[in-house]
Amino acid sequence: MATETAVIVVGAGPSGLATAACLNNLSIPNIVLEREDCFASLWKKYSYDRLHLHLAKPFCQLALKPFPDSYPTFVSRAQFLAYLDDYVAHFKISPVYKRSVESAEYDQETKRWRVMARNLGGGNGDVTEEFSGRFLVVATGETSDVFVPEVPGLDTYGGEVIHSTRYKNGKGYENKNVLVVGSGNSGMEIAFDLSNYGAKTSVAVRSPIHVLSREMASMGLFALKYLSLNTVDSILVFLSKLWYGDLTKYGIKRLEGEGPFTAKTNSGKYPVIDVGTIRKIKSGEIQVLPAVESVRGNEVVFKDGKSYQFDSIIFATGFKRSTNNWLQGDDYLLNEDGLPKQSFPNHWKGTKGLYCAGLARKGLYGAAMDAQLIAKDINEALSQ
Repeated sequence: MATETAVIVVGAGPSGLATAACLNNLSIPNIVLEREDCFASLWKKYSYDRLHLHLAKPFCQLALKPFPDSYPTFVSRAQFLAYLDDYVAHFKISPVYKRSVESAEYDQETKRWRVMARNLGGGNGDVTEEFSGRFLVVATGETSDVFVPEVPGLDTYGGEVIHSTRYKNGKGYENKNVLVVGSGNSGMEIAFDLSNYGAKTSVAVRSPIHVLSREMASMGLFALKYLSLNTVDSILVFLSKLWYGDLTKYGIKRLEGEGPFTAKTNSGKYPVIDVGTIRKIKSGEIQVLPAVESVRGNEVVFKDGKSYQFDSIIFATGFKRSTNNWLQGDDYLLNEDGLPKQSFPNHWKGTKGLYCAGLARKGLYGAAMDAQLIAKDINEALSQ
């Protein structure tokens, strides 16, 4: 017997919560399915202690509810979690936890989405449950499944190997040689945190990047209201060069051909929002190394042929999406990587009542916009 509702939302991260809040605000019945045992699990269970939102709070608040005035410009992880707790209570959001969606298929006869989900909390083994809704919202996020690249010889390594989602802080790493693989925001901030705890820290930088301060990034987002994307990107590149100088001699190449915001939109390559890592790199406290080639025991070999020994390796290599494994019959909205085929701002709406929230590479700000557009569109459809 299927559980019926108007809207099925898959994912109880910030995108799913914002969507549910907007639906509840319009009194539209909905069910939020979440495979973890809590909402915002990436923030609650799989993020490091020192994490702050990298953009100013006006660009990070969810739909319909601003951050408290007492919050600082750059919100801490603890403050964000408190905000989410209040958000869920305020909008009376009640996710159904430990439900792993196995399939979602549109039924042409009933004109409804049929979602099959495993109940991971079943006492006598996994139980499959059925949910039925006229509308389906994919809100599983850009960061749904951890990704660790295949490195030849990694299975011979005798030290600790973890993904960044398992890193909390640098306690226990003092005087240890630690390699952080990945030069995105998580990798650069974890390297900074490790160094603060006295670890001998190295970070493997595989490809060119843009580096911005938090103030530059927030200013750029504000400027987009009045200036073209290319103009804002040009200003940001100029400011970055002025502030950080030439980082090539430290092993960091600037991304050429695309500005920081253009690169994020086109390929999902987010600019690094510097929290102090560049200063430590310049001082020699953090060593920059090229891409990893292979592993031989406790020795890591890099693309330049040099090798070093490490006590721990932390893979800050991001995430991938598994939407294509369970979403069936969609040939319009999402590509094989689980991201929208249509470019912003037309990315959020598919066909047959299918939507996506928080997948436009626009961060929390984009998720809030998506949620409001989706709820408005569903409300209009229900009113017809």
